[in-house]
Amino acid sequence: MMKVLVIDDDVWINKMIIKVLQTEGFEVFSGFDGKEGLRILHQNTDIDLIITDIVMPEKEGIETIIDVRKEFKNIKIIAISGGGKLKPEGYLLLARKLGADNILKKPFDNDELIAMVRETLTKN
Repeated sequence: MMKVLVIDDDVWINKMIIKVLQTEGFEVFSGFDGKEGLRILHQNTDIDLIITDIVMPEKEGIETIIDVRKEFKNIKIIAISGGGKLKPEGYLLLARKLGADNILKKPFDNDELIAMVRETLTKN
């Protein structure tokens, strides 16, 4: 069973992603900022994929991506964003340059999410 870590400070979005992934047969872990996400990752080093929001309190997604890439080079990462001070595209392009394998602009639907997860997990 593939393991996914979801990191998003929006409780509703976090729960929605978890439900969709669990319905598709994934084992899902969840954190509400990058600091919590990294703690979970250190406790579960066999995670296959991280889905992280970019704009979050405590530790943002960009910082999280940089830290994951330093320590866990083989974990796949999908960056998601609905924007903040910048339009979401700006954050997402930066996330890709810093190591995200894929990017997904909010809002997205369940089918887009699952397609992106499957595509990312099969990338070399």
